[in-house]
Amino acid sequence: MAGDDKRRPGCYHQGMWQRSPWPSSLTLVGAGLLAAGTLTRSTPLMAGAALVMALSAPVEVPVKRLAVLAAYPAAFVLTLMWPGTDLGAMDVLGALLVSGGVGTLVVRRQQAVQDEHWQQRVVTALHQGSQHLSEARDSRGMIRAGLDTLDALKIAPHLAFVAYRGGTPMILAGRGAYRAVVDTPIHPSDAETASHSVQTDHLVAEQALALLPPEDRRHTHMAPVYGHAGVHLGILLLSRSEDLPFTPEEHNAVQAFARLLGGQLGQWQAICDLREANDQTLRALGAALEHRDDNTGGHTGRVVGLSIRLARHLGWNERQIHALRCGAYLHDLGKIAIPDHILHKAGPLNEEERRIIQTHAARGHDMLQDLQFLPAETLDLVRYHHERWDGHGYPAGLRGHQIPEVARLFSIIDVYDALTHARPYKAAWSRARAAQELRQQAGRQFDPAYVEAFLELIVERDEAQLVS
Repeated sequence: MAGDDKRRPGCYHQGMWQRSPWPSSLTLVGAGLLAAGTLTRSTPLMAGAALVMALSAPVEVPVKRLAVLAAYPAAFVLTLMWPGTDLGAMDVLGALLVSGGVGTLVVRRQQAVQDEHWQQRVVTALHQGSQHLSEARDSRGMIRAGLDTLDALKIAPHLAFVAYRGGTPMILAGRGAYRAVVDTPIHPSDAETASHSVQTDHLVAEQALALLPPEDRRHTHMAPVYGHAGVHLGILLLSRSEDLPFTPEEHNAVQAFARLLGGQLGQWQAICDLREANDQTLRALGAALEHRDDNTGGHTGRVVGLSIRLARHLGWNERQIHALRCGAYLHDLGKIAIPDHILHKAGPLNEEERRIIQTHAARGHDMLQDLQFLPAETLDLVRYHHERWDGHGYPAGLRGHQIPEVARLFSIIDVYDALTHARPYKAAWSRARAAQELRQQAGRQFDPAYVEAFLELIVERDEAQLVS
């Protein structure tokens, strides 16, 4: 078990043999046996001692590695200096074989240490990178976190992520020399490249690499990034200034990272596509509602845009704004259940008609209960956007901050748009008259803080910008 590695005698863990005292002890025993073999001129004992040292010494330390390699040849030469020593050709051949064997063991162990270090770095980087990718809030953040992870592996100093934006390949993130060309579009540079398809990964990679000075791209590597179902998401580019080719192990590490990044970006893209599909559905439903209530003339589109602008003005986060947008599209959904003779009545409503039309908020809320993708705040907006700050609204008679925040904000936008545009029962009011009405109703019908923020907003911008 990996968790037991630290406690096993002689175990190599994270490239550090020194975690266990046994290797150093065996090295000392081997050195002692080598000395004894030298003194007794026992070549078998010397050979065995040399192998013990080769198998146990911490060869990742250069000085110790050199000592292990030199110990046996030095001991063999010393035996030749003893008076009366008579060694034959087989003894010399045996010494050469032992020296070669020790050298082979040391080199292999050194390579194993380096491989273990590398594997540990890759595992650690991928683990940390997965955490950073999951914490990113958007695709740009994921790409930046991804390059940071790849940079931590120290495979290459110059890194870039290239993807298509609006049909044009662009460098969306970079490290090293690529930092200076982030957000740079990549175009065919001459007639030869222009004759090729710009969708070809290798062509795009060549053009992106050409942005670097020749001395910064002595050796390069390209790795395509794919999401779910093989959707092409971009290209990872790595470039080295040193005259050092990329190894197969480095290629494998980059490929593993590209799969990790592709999985995260693909998941994000799928979520974005689903949200876009949901938004299109809501927009279509809002348009259908306007055909049903055709005298409002673009009411839904206006209140959606103006609500979002006020929310951003107030510093709301994207999750809140998403819930507000969905609710603004659907706020009048319950009017589907209102009879035409009431919905389109030109004159004032009687008490029974008013009671019926007031049911649209609760009915719309009930219709949306089974749509699991809608945030709870969206349903709150649909149900409570006719509540009043003073508690005299409907359907629940909530008061003040009991009214959900999204409903308090949206009710101001909904009334302002209704006042400034013609309805079957009234002519359009001027902006000044509508603003005055909002001021008068602050603390009665509306949250006074939100009224103040909204009036600031319409003063700061021309209404043509607000409701376009």
